[in-house]
Amino acid sequence: MTNYIKLIVLGLVTLLALIAANYARDLAYLVNALTVALVAGGLFLWTLRHTDEPRTRVDLSGEYMDGVVRAGVIATCLWGVVGFLAGTFIAFQLAFPGLNFDWAQGYANFGRLRPLHTSAVIFAFGGNALIATSFYVVQRTSAARLWGGNLAWFVFWGYQLVIVLAATGYLLGATQSKEYAEPEWYVDLWLTVVWLAYLAVFLGTIVKRKEPHIYVANWFYLSFIITVAMLHVVNNLSIPVSVFGSKSVQVFSGVQDAMTQWWYGHNAVGFFLTAGFLGMMYYFVPKQAERPVYSYKLSIIHFWALIFIYIWAGPHHLHYTALPDWASTLGMVFSIVLWMPSWGGMINGLMTLSGAWDKLRTDPVIRMMVISIGFYGMSTFEGPMMSIRAVNSLSHYTDWTIGHVHSGALGWNGMITFGALYFLVPKLWNRERLYSLSLVSWHFWLATIGIILYAAAMWVTGIMEGLMWREVDANGFLVNSFADTVAAKFPMYVVRGLGGVMFLSGALIMCYNLWMTVTRSPAVAPVNNAVPAE
Repeated sequence: MTNYIKLIVLGLVTLLALIAANYARDLAYLVNALTVALVAGGLFLWTLRHTDEPRTRVDLSGEYMDGVVRAGVIATCLWGVVGFLAGTFIAFQLAFPGLNFDWAQGYANFGRLRPLHTSAVIFAFGGNALIATSFYVVQRTSAARLWGGNLAWFVFWGYQLVIVLAATGYLLGATQSKEYAEPEWYVDLWLTVVWLAYLAVFLGTIVKRKEPHIYVANWFYLSFIITVAMLHVVNNLSIPVSVFGSKSVQVFSGVQDAMTQWWYGHNAVGFFLTAGFLGMMYYFVPKQAERPVYSYKLSIIHFWALIFIYIWAGPHHLHYTALPDWASTLGMVFSIVLWMPSWGGMINGLMTLSGAWDKLRTDPVIRMMVISIGFYGMSTFEGPMMSIRAVNSLSHYTDWTIGHVHSGALGWNGMITFGALYFLVPKLWNRERLYSLSLVSWHFWLATIGIILYAAAMWVTGIMEGLMWREVDANGFLVNSFADTVAAKFPMYVVRGLGGVMFLSGALIMCYNLWMTVTRSPAVAPVNNAVPAE
């Protein structure tokens, strides 16, 4: 009976997508409609082929659902390489404008590739890492299989479809032009459906847990899922110009739209790139260090302080704009206060290694996790400092902001994700150990040096840029033109590109190491029972 319902739904989706493609008003909408039709049609044929086949029912309630976690690990690696490659290429496009090839104008120039890079790294690489690790952690800490049967697979594949639709839309010019919220209205609607399914799976697993206690990592994951849902819905309220076109008009306008956007934008950083990855830290660092969390009480304080303060910090992005001063100042105050719980979490993560600091010499995976926590601490100090009005007057609109974002995204989010992947792969594929710890060390040093080159180059060029914009002569006239600042930044742009090459090289080494772990490392007996929480 279930398959017949699936066939009806998939058939209708295929038909509607083909109708939409036929009446499409722009190329991006046409390509996305055909993509949906192709996916739905393929699933229709696959479901039809397996309908009425005899099935042997197997009771899997006592086993963890790790297949979807394995798929998430693979997707994280693949999308990570895509995102890092795109970022490295556009970094060199800025240094060498000739790489904006004439034959690729309108498809592969910087303006089209830049949102592709940010979405690939944040939402494809980071999002898949969060989905995969949250599914792994919630099962282990709840001693329960994921709730909802195959709903977890719907979340995984539905999310991949979001990524593909968004990416093809960017290349073809379909964008809302909102930072971290570029996908157009129909992609936003589909993401809402997928995200609610994600919330249902995660929350349902917690509800049916066999452990009475809800481990702190699950609180961070849950806050990330719920808050991102709220942010996504409110910031993407829009009215389509036509149901057969990608273009839409925002419900908010002017300064209200700017305020809503940066309420969303800063909290995308706060909950997607911070709270979710803190859930990762609070599980994988103690597991890899084989030590309990330094202070569980501090982790609870960290959680509640972070989620109550972070949500108010967004207006600091709008200093010296049409936003009233009181609003941006309020955002600045909350940003400065936010420094304290952030560093409380950093200290808690680092002190978890108490009694195990010797592992830093012998275990490059824990080394990677520790440096990620260090970058978390640095970024959460630099961010509040840059929100101060006097500092912001120099830093805003400059490359300093780019350096800040990348030291956090690559140093904190990237490194903790790499550490989690190195932890997960041997366990998910039942392997005795990683293929090569030496390759992990190579990855660590390439990534670390690459991040330092990138961030340092952007700090130097950003401060230089801000000072050049401010410089006036004896008569009060500006000394430097905008073109002068662009020319002065060239050496640092080359250094940034080289840092990107090193970071990308490290990621490729990781993919090779994980592949060899799966195919060459000695196997061990599988342990997949939903036993009391680890």
